[in-house]
Amino acid sequence: MGGPLSGLKIVEMVGLGPGPFCGMLLADLGAEVLRVDRPRRPGTGALADVVPADPRFNVLARGRSTLEIDLKRDGAVDDLLAVIDRADALIEGFRPGTMERLGLGPDACHARNPRLVYGRMTGWGQHGPLAQAAGHDLNYIALSGALHAIGPADGKPTVPLNYVGDFGGGAMLLAVGVLAALLEAQGSGRGQVVDAAMTDGAALLSAMMYGFAANGWWNNERGANLLDGAAPFYDTYRCADGRHVAIGAIEPQFYAVLRDRCGIDDPLFDAQMNRAAWPAQKQRLVALFATRTRDAWCALLEGSDACFAPVLDWDEAPRHPHNMARGTFVTVDGVVQPAPAPRFSRTTPGVPKSGADRRDVGAILAEWGVATEVRGHVER
Repeated sequence: MGGPLSGLKIVEMVGLGPGPFCGMLLADLGAEVLRVDRPRRPGTGALADVVPADPRFNVLARGRSTLEIDLKRDGAVDDLLAVIDRADALIEGFRPGTMERLGLGPDACHARNPRLVYGRMTGWGQHGPLAQAAGHDLNYIALSGALHAIGPADGKPTVPLNYVGDFGGGAMLLAVGVLAALLEAQGSGRGQVVDAAMTDGAALLSAMMYGFAANGWWNNERGANLLDGAAPFYDTYRCADGRHVAIGAIEPQFYAVLRDRCGIDDPLFDAQMNRAAWPAQKQRLVALFATRTRDAWCALLEGSDACFAPVLDWDEAPRHPHNMARGTFVTVDGVVQPAPAPRFSRTTPGVPKSGADRRDVGAILAEWGVATEVRGHVER
């Protein structure tokens, strides 16, 4: 594919969600990432069964080949260690101690490959009272304080898909940590362990809010703060056709544009930051946006400094003119999906291949410089 990470070799021990997302990010940017997975055994778990059988639909597996290997078979661990010997980094997302029990922990790998960056991602981290407990995204963001802040004032915390823990606070944090350690290893010649915990990452994503809270600008009530839907100028509104628009006119100059374009001359809106007036202002905006369809509001506000956008669904987003102009989405083997990001001026990544890439195992091992024949595996 090319890309700024071209030349890097990374072994990805396949797990669920955030691990493959991190592997996808690195592969998207040009790294050669080899997925190492156990043989598929249908019916072994609810989440395992939702991984698409057709690899075209497993978007998180794109851009790399998968080596299926039963690590319990004689010689399999030694064969995999021979591959890891030639890697710049390894990423894994198992419960603490799992890789050690397999004979693939950091000590075993560093004894053979001292420059290896060993990336570990878990929900709770490698140590702490909860380190060995099971959990998922929702549990991790709950512990960080982030989940409490998301939701309506008169309701319970809202599940924000699995963006905050798995992908933002997990996979992206691991990718940044691995790349930072790889950069340091260029000078020191030594690898290290990167301990990325989703609880830490979700807390880190909340840094601005913790600062606001310390300064008295944010409180613990949901739906009562500047960026959580309390402010009438930072919220979503239902239109006449049942669709929605998003308004984010925080700065006074943008707020003025919103008022001018929408014909809002009511003195009630003069004191933008008067929180006591927000409920009444919001009621009037609810009534206002209900008078036109979403497309009519787009015609009036889109592209202006009113900080406006239509709320698009999964089908609409790839067809929006702005996303089309930037190539925000690509089609791979008939599957529409987000394109690699961010953009680079010189080392531009190509369009990724789907996870359906099937190559001879011997060819993969030859590319990695492994002369021995790996036993007990098939490639998917």
